[in-house]
Amino acid sequence: MAGGLGAALAGAFGAPALAEQRNAVAHLRGPYNLALYYRHNQAYRIGAGMHFFHSKQHDLLQLTSLADHAAVDASFDAEATRWLREPPRTEPVMPYYSSWIDRAMHTLFRTIDWTHMHHEQTYDVMASTDIPWPEKKAWTDRAVRYYLTEQTRGVPRSPAPLEVTMRRAGIMMKPYFNYFRTFYPLDQSLFYVAHWWHPALYEAQMIGGNRSQEAPVRSVIDLMYREVLARRPQRMLLSREIMPRYARMSPESGNIFDNLHMLHGIAYSILAYEGWSTAEKRAEMYRVIDAMGYQPGDERLARRFAIPYPDMDPRRYPGWMRSPEGEMTRIMMEMIQEMMPMMMPGASRAQQAAAMAALAANGRLGVERGETAGSLADALRRIVPDMQMMPGAVEPGETPDMMVRTMLDGWASRPASRRDVAGIDMSTEPALG
Repeated sequence: MAGGLGAALAGAFGAPALAEQRNAVAHLRGPYNLALYYRHNQAYRIGAGMHFFHSKQHDLLQLTSLADHAAVDASFDAEATRWLREPPRTEPVMPYYSSWIDRAMHTLFRTIDWTHMHHEQTYDVMASTDIPWPEKKAWTDRAVRYYLTEQTRGVPRSPAPLEVTMRRAGIMMKPYFNYFRTFYPLDQSLFYVAHWWHPALYEAQMIGGNRSQEAPVRSVIDLMYREVLARRPQRMLLSREIMPRYARMSPESGNIFDNLHMLHGIAYSILAYEGWSTAEKRAEMYRVIDAMGYQPGDERLARRFAIPYPDMDPRRYPGWMRSPEGEMTRIMMEMIQEMMPMMMPGASRAQQAAAMAALAANGRLGVERGETAGSLADALRRIVPDMQMMPGAVEPGETPDMMVRTMLDGWASRPASRRDVAGIDMSTEPALG
């Protein structure tokens, strides 16, 4: 009987998986536990609804055919939107709605649930009136230390900014790159709503202080239902853009969330890609998890970013939030500029310009007229047929070390890599009129 089960698993997953640790996620105790649940219950429930569709998307992508992507995209977008309008009362963990991927790649779900726990802890710190405003940072820092060091329970994301972790991951030439946003634009745009929501909620707490959070939190909720769902963001918004005050108070926490949100998109693209076996997908998934995970010394890089909109009001939804152009776009453009001399040593200026335009199109939702429907590497090969691929650039589970070193050196040479964003004065509690 045991042999039959092993054979079945080998057939389903491509190869028998090694046993994976399954310790339960555990919250750090403090005077703030469940403060968001009790003080801002509707906001808590909306986040829970978002974590439902973050969960179910995994099995959906793995177990449905890419040929059916348009129908799957539309159907799940409708289902997920209903969960936002009638959110659940409790927080689902990843295996609830994606048991197949949980069995195939459990470490992915440990990674996600561990960071969702950090979301809850840090929301609670901000919502708790038992923690005086000047002490919010100290309690948040305590939650960050727990998240980074309790590695027997979870798999932490890096507190370094995406400028660093995306270069470490080295995914831009992988054959799955941007599959999710290309073939599932409705679902991707709904996740962009979620990635707007989480930082906007923190920022509502930051401008409300301990005493006056209810009004801005309600405004953010109303804004999501009234405007954001109807006119969704066209890119992944970063913490520095949507929660500038919170990102200055806890850049580590802000970067952790950015690294998780980016991991979501990478994971969905890997699962949507049909050119690899499940074992190969698992190898690549775990490689990316490690590359974007916490490495000693990452804390020293936590403040290496700029704040583009320091006075952003989370109760407003201006055009720059909806635009496909933003901080994430800038980071990707810098990365391809760093790789181009290595991959396209003889490319003409026209080819270089076409490559940049292909990256921009590949980063936007859906497939545009004239765009190559597939990965960025597919598009670039049409422009530069003799493009040179570095070892590890396309293979599952392999890191293109030369490319990664080139990009990290390129980032280190930029002036922005040596400037720390300033902290924020938390000695005086804000109060809305």
